[in-house]
Amino acid sequence: MERIAIIDVGSNSARLIITETYNTGAYNMIYSQKEALRLAQKLDKNGALTPQAFADTLDCMHSFASMCKLYKTQKIFAVGTAAMRNATNGELLASAIRKETGIKLQVISGKTEAYMSYLGVINTIPVKDALIFDLGGGSTELILVKNRKLVESTSLPIGCVNLTTSLKLKNKLSPEGALKLKKAIAAHVNKVPWLKAGNIPLVGVGGTARTVGKIDQKRVKYYTPKIHNYQFAIRDFKATYKYIKGTTLAERKQISGLAVDRADIIIAGSAIINALADKTKAKRFIVSGCGLREGIFDKYRSRILKRPVITPDILTTSTDDLMHLYSPDIEHSTLVSDYALMLFDAWKNIHNIDESWRPLLRTAALLHDIGIRINYYSHARHSGYMIENSGLFGVDHLKIVYAAIMAAWHNGVSRSYMRSKQYKVLLSETTIAALSRCALLIAIGEALDYTQTSTLTKVAARHSKNGAILNITAPTTPTIELHQLKILQKWFLKSMGVPLIVKAHK
Repeated sequence: MERIAIIDVGSNSARLIITETYNTGAYNMIYSQKEALRLAQKLDKNGALTPQAFADTLDCMHSFASMCKLYKTQKIFAVGTAAMRNATNGELLASAIRKETGIKLQVISGKTEAYMSYLGVINTIPVKDALIFDLGGGSTELILVKNRKLVESTSLPIGCVNLTTSLKLKNKLSPEGALKLKKAIAAHVNKVPWLKAGNIPLVGVGGTARTVGKIDQKRVKYYTPKIHNYQFAIRDFKATYKYIKGTTLAERKQISGLAVDRADIIIAGSAIINALADKTKAKRFIVSGCGLREGIFDKYRSRILKRPVITPDILTTSTDDLMHLYSPDIEHSTLVSDYALMLFDAWKNIHNIDESWRPLLRTAALLHDIGIRINYYSHARHSGYMIENSGLFGVDHLKIVYAAIMAAWHNGVSRSYMRSKQYKVLLSETTIAALSRCALLIAIGEALDYTQTSTLTKVAARHSKNGAILNITAPTTPTIELHQLKILQKWFLKSMGVPLIVKAHK
């Protein structure tokens, strides 16, 4: 086990996260701290960070260093971004931090910042082509992605804090102010020719992007507070921006989803997003809760685990990480998953479930028993809860719900699991039937290894005019497995519409 601390000193705020990692590849964040520094507002007329900026940052770093010591972190990765990069005395501050706290903070380039943000996004959101923007307090990093590869990147010296300060955007935006803001942004955006990528989604990283997403979630009464991989139409963002820029500071502080400490800088940040949307002709906005810090962690972890820094399959990697973190019996969970997928493939003409559900079935089967970590009794329901609320990456929020329900129902279908869930109105009877069939396949997979001893030497499935045939082979009669399969036959007939015929062989 190793504890890794990552510190990001940005133009608006400084953040510390501490993550516990394991030899299996699993990891879990165990601490997070954020301090609002507003370094982009603490510059003198010569572009140097003020004594107040030094004092505030050093005080914050002392606090972070104390927490790292308290949590016994073995490694600390600390970076400074735009405010320190652009300040004439940014390196002097980094030196002071190293001298006073022992934290070896590195002021990184815009290119490096963009690459780390790219890693944080591309390893957690299944997007093939996109424009990623990391909008901070003092800069905006732009990354053009084609076929999941970074093909272009640049850093613009404009952010939500320095634009707000330079243009004095604290109150309602006048027509003259709006024009001045638009021209200030265009002066930088128009210098990037490859932004005319044409109808690719915008993937937003940073506090402004998250805030815009939260405002939209409140608007539509979204069924989950999850913000990572939240997607909505650019036209809805534009409607929100149009409203926001016509409000006073006091009025913005009352907007649902908008944190009070961002009310003064949201207009500038939203204006940058609006300019990027216009330039790219984007139709879709995707919010990423992962960026620079997660990219730094991914790069380190890939080196330690000797695996690609860019994961080839996000859902598979994320599922396996969660399984190794929570599963009480990985060998059993893997076998149950293998059986469930084999049955899915063999009985396609019986269950009639689309092939796109197969990866979700794998996820649910691998994680079906993680609820035992909470309580063995009703562990299926607990497994569903954990999947639904975990950091599972690679699919949209509703697909995570599907995987959660499959796991929650593997001991039997219970609609009471969805009783208080807001998402239940999104599930058609056809979808619920498919979820029941997938849960049944997991239940059969579990029955085939009910003793958790891998007692069966061969399992094969097929279908005939008489029903679904399941052939199992074992050195001795697998009494317990056969008993569990017999219990499932009634569920099988009701759900699949044909009988389950089990044949045992030696």
